Amino acid sequence: MRLHHVQLSCPEGGEDAARRFWVEGLGLAEVAKPSALVGRGGAWFRGEAVEVHVGVEEPFVPARRAHPALALDDPEALRRAAGRLQALGFEVDWTERTTFPGHERCHARDGHGNRVELLAPTVGP
Repeated sequence: MRLHHVQLSCPEGGEDAARRFWVEGLGLAEVAKPSALVGRGGAWFRGEAVEVHVGVEEPFVPARRAHPALALDDPEALRRAAGRLQALGFEVDWTERTTFPGHERCHARDGHGNRVELLAPTVGP
């Protein structure tokens, strides 16, 4: 068994904010949704080993605690990703930077307030 994708929600019309976070901030590529699902709104994003689906949900409530955790290769990649997000105006919180053994991490909020964890190993494989 393996994880295929993670689903997060956004309010109606929230696709551009999702693109800004996932494409501009984290470097994922937007991929076409199947034609049967296009009418539902939302957007899908894919990276080397991750896929995130952002779907429209009404009424919308952001995931404040539940979250995907995305692993980056090393602490420098983590700092670069966090820096891009901050430069775009997204909230990045480093208060739990060293609380996960063997990793450095931060938490970000996408354009809708959904929590996203970014982490990188601090020790070799």
